[in-house]
Amino acid sequence: MSLEIEHDCPECGESQEFYRAASTTVHLGEKTKWRCTECDYGFVLIDGEVDSSA
Repeated sequence: MSLEIEHDCPECGESQEFYRAASTTVHLGEKTKWRCTECDYGFVLIDGEVDSSA
C-alpha cells in the first residue's frame, strides 16, 4: 500500500493529498489512518472498503 493518497477533505473543501499515519491488522482486515497534509483532518480506512469519512 502506498504512503500517500488523494482523497476529498471536508475541512479543506477539495481533494487533497493524505499521508498514511498508522496501520494495523484487525479482525476486519487492515485498518489504516490517513491525515490531510494541509489541515491534519484524519479518517480511517478498513481494507479499503470501510471509510470513516463517508
